[in-house]
Amino acid sequence: MADTAINFLLEKLLQVLSEDVRLIAGVQEEFQDLLEQVQILNAFINDFSKLVRKSIMWKEMEKAILTTVFRTEDIIDEFLVEARLNQEKNILRKAFHFAHNTVRHRDLSIKIKDIIEEMKKIPRGDKQALSPAENLQLEIESVKGSEEPKDISLEDDEVVGFDEEAQRLIKRLTEGSEDLDIIPIVGMPGLGKTTLARKIYNDPRISYEFFSKIWIHVGQLYKIKDVFLRILNRFRRNIKEYQDMDANELAKLICSFVAKGGKCLIVLDDVWESEVVDSVMKVFPRNWVGHRIIMTTRLGYVATYANENPHYLKFLSQNESFELLKMNVFGRRSCPHELLRVGESIAKKCSGLPLSIVMIAGALRARTNKVDWVRVDKNMGEYLINKDDATSCLNIIKVSYDSLPQEMQSCFLYCGVFPRGFDIPIWKLIRLWIAEGLIKSKPAFTLEETAQYYLNGLVDRNLVMVMQKKSDGKIKTCRVQDLLHEFCKKEASEKWFFQEVCPALDQAIISIHDRSMSRRLCVQPSALQDFLSTRPFVEHVRSFYCFSTRQTQIELPPSNIRSICRSFPLIRVLDIESLKFLFSRDFYQLFHLRYIAISGDFMALPSAFGKFWNLQTLILSTSAPILEIKADIWNMLRLRHIHTNVPAKLPSPSTSTGKASSLQTLSQVASQCCRKNVLAKACHLKKLSVRGPMKSFLETNCVNLEELKFLEELKLLNDFLYSGEVLRIPVAFFTFVRTLKKLTLSNTKFDWSEASRLGQLECLEVLKLKQNAFTGESWRPEVGGFFELRVLWIEMEDLKLWEASELHFPRLRHLVLISCDKLEAVPYELASIHSFQEMRLENTIKAVKSAREIQRKKLESINFKLTIFPPDSDDSKATQ
Repeated sequence: MADTAINFLLEKLLQVLSEDVRLIAGVQEEFQDLLEQVQILNAFINDFSKLVRKSIMWKEMEKAILTTVFRTEDIIDEFLVEARLNQEKNILRKAFHFAHNTVRHRDLSIKIKDIIEEMKKIPRGDKQALSPAENLQLEIESVKGSEEPKDISLEDDEVVGFDEEAQRLIKRLTEGSEDLDIIPIVGMPGLGKTTLARKIYNDPRISYEFFSKIWIHVGQLYKIKDVFLRILNRFRRNIKEYQDMDANELAKLICSFVAKGGKCLIVLDDVWESEVVDSVMKVFPRNWVGHRIIMTTRLGYVATYANENPHYLKFLSQNESFELLKMNVFGRRSCPHELLRVGESIAKKCSGLPLSIVMIAGALRARTNKVDWVRVDKNMGEYLINKDDATSCLNIIKVSYDSLPQEMQSCFLYCGVFPRGFDIPIWKLIRLWIAEGLIKSKPAFTLEETAQYYLNGLVDRNLVMVMQKKSDGKIKTCRVQDLLHEFCKKEASEKWFFQEVCPALDQAIISIHDRSMSRRLCVQPSALQDFLSTRPFVEHVRSFYCFSTRQTQIELPPSNIRSICRSFPLIRVLDIESLKFLFSRDFYQLFHLRYIAISGDFMALPSAFGKFWNLQTLILSTSAPILEIKADIWNMLRLRHIHTNVPAKLPSPSTSTGKASSLQTLSQVASQCCRKNVLAKACHLKKLSVRGPMKSFLETNCVNLEELKFLEELKLLNDFLYSGEVLRIPVAFFTFVRTLKKLTLSNTKFDWSEASRLGQLECLEVLKLKQNAFTGESWRPEVGGFFELRVLWIEMEDLKLWEASELHFPRLRHLVLISCDKLEAVPYELASIHSFQEMRLENTIKAVKSAREIQRKKLESINFKLTIFPPDSDDSKATQ
């Protein structure tokens, strides 16, 4: 975590010296000296630490670095708050406090010099700079690190829930192409990849089908020559004479042996590199006898590299989980009746992960007392994460964690701040990563693009589960599996990354003023009242979260709400949407806030919000019908995203000159606010949601969209309709949104004859038509248009007749029809679109028959997915 902390400090110093230089007048030279020393320390971390990152020596050094960096950050932040408060005073009060400021500057100068000396004491250099004893320790630890834990494989008689998957894979192995085929089994750590592969490997049908079977554990520290020697050992008992051959010579030799025999099956267990597959393929001759390779891996991109259709291993069902638990605890004996209910609860909390079930079963095996089982049920994490057990879940997962790039490690651990079982919205996760300083800026990429890349990396490594996808295939929500969540909490706590506050914890730790304590606090709603009633003061905490899965807000006494602001004077991230928030004087002194997510009954955003000069993301939920923003958001130059649950009335910019706003997201904005001077100031917008009466917007304000040169996503939500009012899409609309990739229309009631005009948007990839976006019974699109459209979503429309073909939607991939109960048929001609891969129908009964006809046609050439809800009598075909 030293990497993240030092980079954040570096970013802060650069920002202060370039943008907030007035706040440090009188001590600017000291800040410059500190910057130079931090840059030296940063270079040391990026270089020298790579040699010793896994050693005990580095862990101790990392703690020393974190302690120094955190203390430096505290001193700077406290000074900047005082400087900002002093800046707001009038001239008379400033003069009165002049002597005090002089003393304050002198104290800061002394503290900075002490810190610089402290940083200089941290060792510099490379491996040669270490003492002989330190070098010896490093070598010993390096050898220990090479003994990597393997994926756990259950015994055959312990396997539960894999029968169906084994049958499917055995069929793939014994049927299909006579050419070489690779079948990857991919899934998160502990899901049973090795167990499933072993079950298949030992199946009598495989022994009958394949002349040769070879099992190779690869692992992270493999050498391809060693892999080849183990394969060769299947054909030659004594391989000493081949030890001096290089890998290419061994591959040719093995190929000659394979060519003389029948079908060969090689299992490559625990593969981390795609080049392993390329190398092993060399040992197979092109003799068309149907050789096969099974590969187990945690990495999605390695699996899809080997075969674009890998086997994704499923989680166990609740029944399967309980059966596996009973089998591991009681063997062939039955579970006592009094333990059934608590046993089912324990099995459910294992979330279908065999590794978790086996580990918990080990803790239960010697316990038949119900009290003990209830204790295990309430403290699952304690039994799953056991550092002293070399085969524990902690060590199995740590292999994946240690293999992550440093930036991704922080992002992965951060996922643990959300509650167990919480579906995390991706847009929120990315905003938080950025606000926390976990995303490093990279040339040619925005911070959001870099964060998305990290997220995709975690998903590919099966450390984060995708829960929902958007219609365009991008991830909408994700979740961390319960076992990985326990790992994140434990690892984060040890690294002072974040601390969870829940009823089971000793509340005394909250009042500790130790600056080495975690910088982030996650408080469970059930513990919030007790925590705040202690009136804690934890100035070193930089982030405070209280997430809830409940829809209703938590109401607390005003004194408790105000104490949140007093408890964390240097806070950067405040996410308490689950609470009913009240504004207070103390709140407006939290100048370091970069991320705010709050809810309440407020009707306006006070002008005092303009004081948050560091704010990047603002998320507001209110019970009011409209939110008036009085704060001068146009001078908050670091503000990038504003999310509101109701239309927001934006203020007019005080001047048309000066720097443009950094805003990328405005969701939602009242339609009457889209004036030319407003959009000109928000010229960098990528996402805009407009809500309100659309008639005036389309007739007068639509031309103002010309100011948005980077607009990619636009929502027009008409929530007001005059009697007999007819809306039309103005010609100017198509002129000024040429960059648009995603368009959502709701309740606009355009005539279907105008729908084809949207094809003029040459970049449009996603079109969502919701709740009477268009009216009429027929749509006959014109040829020429929608050339880039990938996703078409039609919801709650009166459409009865729809005629379309591949000429209208040549690149369509995904079609969604919801509550189109009058639609008689989906155009059969869509089956001719080569890219068409998925169709979903909900409450669109009349069109089901035509959808199945398209499905039958598409399955002749590609894997096509059809989902029908509610499922009809042909339920088995509802999803393919």
